[in-house]
Amino acid sequence: MTGAEFSGAQDGTGSGDGDVPRDGGGGLGRPPRIPLPRASVEDGGQPLPEPPDLPPVPLQLPHDVLKSLLGAWALAACSTAEALAVEVHLGDCGACADEARRLREAVGLLHQPESLDLDPGLRTRVLEACLDRRPARIPLPAWAGPYDAETARLDALLQDIGDAEWHAPVRLRWFDGEVPASRRTTVAGVIAHLLSVDGLVATALGLEDPLGAAGAQGPAARTEAFWQASHFPPTRAVRVPWREQSHRLVQTVSFTGGGAGRLGVSYGDFELPLHDAMLDRAFECWVHAEDIAEAVDYPYGPPAPRHLHRMIDLAARMLPTALAARRQAGLAAPGPTPHLVPAGQPGRSLRLEIEGSGGGEWLIPLDSPGAVGSAEFEVAHVALDDVEFCRLAAGHVPPEEAAAGQLGDRSAIRDVLFAAASLSRM
Repeated sequence: MTGAEFSGAQDGTGSGDGDVPRDGGGGLGRPPRIPLPRASVEDGGQPLPEPPDLPPVPLQLPHDVLKSLLGAWALAACSTAEALAVEVHLGDCGACADEARRLREAVGLLHQPESLDLDPGLRTRVLEACLDRRPARIPLPAWAGPYDAETARLDALLQDIGDAEWHAPVRLRWFDGEVPASRRTTVAGVIAHLLSVDGLVATALGLEDPLGAAGAQGPAARTEAFWQASHFPPTRAVRVPWREQSHRLVQTVSFTGGGAGRLGVSYGDFELPLHDAMLDRAFECWVHAEDIAEAVDYPYGPPAPRHLHRMIDLAARMLPTALAARRQAGLAAPGPTPHLVPAGQPGRSLRLEIEGSGGGEWLIPLDSPGAVGSAEFEVAHVALDDVEFCRLAAGHVPPEEAAAGQLGDRSAIRDVLFAAASLSRM
């Protein structure tokens, strides 16, 4: 390459065909060192990009129109543009702002946060209120009131459950002298159990026995006999005879009056007067209704306080006999006295304090069923919750875990707690 050619290439003044172009290109076969101009977006044939979102412009509405929209705005029924116009206006107009605040508060009262579904316990509360306030044409003896109320509550529960839930598994539980015992059945099986044992009261009143002429005497034997003689496992059809029998029992004791309460009801190995037998059946109805409610996930509360108190009183009155039976069977420690305290005389006593709306205090004689509880000879004190005591008497709570408060003779306390659990049965 000559010197002239080199010079021309450096300063860009050459004009020959071999000169380097003045546009900054790198020569033939080389990319340009200076980028070419970019093509316009509009000339590329592609869709144009969306413009950026701009804040909405409030509607320009007169004051009267904006004021008329306050109700719709409080109910969130305005369009976006209308809501924006109202909110801008509320920042400038104090009178409309106060009115909007009052409307919003009113809307809050109309829209409660609770569910619109009916409370599952509503039926129970209505039944309790009706039973409490509606005067009966034929008065029901007070001692039959708990049975009437508890069978009505259980019937309401059964009304609410579906066909499949009648076969939900339920475990009947009780305390068999020394250890817990249980028997597996279904919801329908529990109702069959109540029907067969309530038949003891029906027989005593001269009504038809659900087991027929060859009905067994003990609650467990009657239940087993009924289960074997009927369709097993029982179905929801058992509700009809149980419901009819409970109604007949209530009607019969109402017509016979309070004097019938002294009539004896045999449980096989022991006997209760009718007024106590009806309380016993009310207690078992409540306990097994809780078993059913737990199996089908149904809310269920304890009985009314005055009914609960009567049930606890029955259990407290039965404790001395249960304690004597355990001593005779060698399951409880013998008393320190060499002979039984004569009937009607005071002896060693345990103070049973039951807390809660159905509670109270009872002095339990420890030395013989015929003795009288006396504060002068009190040797121990036990405190329990009312519902917890009932669950102990139903065999649903271990005796060792029942007492919330204990004071005094530990042996006497243990014997009474185990005697309370022994009141339970299948």
